[in-house]
Amino acid sequence: MSAEKVTASEKTAIGIAHSKVILIGEHAVVHGQPAIAIPFPLIGVETVIEYVPGAVKMDSTFYHGPLKHAPKELEGIVECVSSSCEYLGIPYKDLLIRINSSVPPGKGLGSSASVAISVIRSIFNYCDKECSVEELLQLANVAETYAHGAPSGLDTLTITSDKPVWYKRGNPVEHIELGEDLHFIVADSGRIGDTRTSVESVANLLKTAPQRIHSKIERIGELTHNAKEALEKASKHILGQLLNEAQKELEVLGVSDAGLNKLIHFAREEGALGAKLTGGGNGGCIIALAQNEVHSKQLAEKLRRFGAAAVWPFVLKK
Repeated sequence: MSAEKVTASEKTAIGIAHSKVILIGEHAVVHGQPAIAIPFPLIGVETVIEYVPGAVKMDSTFYHGPLKHAPKELEGIVECVSSSCEYLGIPYKDLLIRINSSVPPGKGLGSSASVAISVIRSIFNYCDKECSVEELLQLANVAETYAHGAPSGLDTLTITSDKPVWYKRGNPVEHIELGEDLHFIVADSGRIGDTRTSVESVANLLKTAPQRIHSKIERIGELTHNAKEALEKASKHILGQLLNEAQKELEVLGVSDAGLNKLIHFAREEGALGAKLTGGGNGGCIIALAQNEVHSKQLAEKLRRFGAAAVWPFVLKK
């Protein structure tokens, strides 16, 4: 059924997407090393699309009105919508796109990718079409290019998965089978990070001190390989140590900051097996590995009282 032949009362569709957390390998993944990311089901995006005559419009927390007048920050989503319509062969008109997201932007949790995937799914559902993972990734990366400049593709891959993702640019994607349930806490520093700027700063460091910075990037890659083995072999204490080691290297790369370091140090003092920043850094969130479910709840509450802007304890099940 084409969009022109339906009325508002009979044509609506929904698309949903969860978010993601990078466990280890951020920044190094941009330079050819592997990374591990995990799906983060506690927060996500729901998009409802309906037939409303006229120009394509958006209704969201950040913007309400015609897409052609959307602010520059939403340029990627605007392109994503137009590309999806073109791909599906439907007119770029008569649509109202309502986006409801609980994923805070600029926190390294894949906000832009989550929104893009939710929007794409809603458009495919609106057209009664199945959307393959390949189609999702292709169309979502249109938005990600605007958000991050040269996205690794890791966000979109993890948001379309229900298992940890092993990613290395140019290699087939693998899903990691866990040896045990793992209890994590994500804590928000309360400050927005800028992934694009952080990625560019590391690239600039690589130009000014290539040998030193390249060795740090390779070290993060080595830690990521070891973390994969720890995940598969149920070695959570080793995994925690690896997360701590990765944080040291990220600090040398200049992508951590005092606020993140404070939360990380506190989590470790309170018994976390490991803690590090997650995502682009210089703001955003940390991820901490708890000892067990009880400790996870206790640590989450302590991080809240310590001043984290938001705290999400969650279990990654094998």
